[in-house]
Amino acid sequence: MKLERSDLFILAAAFLSFLFSVSLWFGLLGEGNRDTAIFVGLWVPSILALGLYGTTTRRSV
Repeated sequence: MKLERSDLFILAAAFLSFLFSVSLWFGLLGEGNRDTAIFVGLWVPSILALGLYGTTTRRSV
């Protein structure tokens, strides 16, 4: 199965969200803020779910 450009964009957005969450958790961008890191970390499954929804609705038509 070949990934389309939109699939790669969704994966990149989820991965960047994950990296941003980790950097907030460990304080790589300043003082660590664990509550914000957890909030940003919750974006990852939301982004992936949105991408899955878009992929299934696009390919079913």
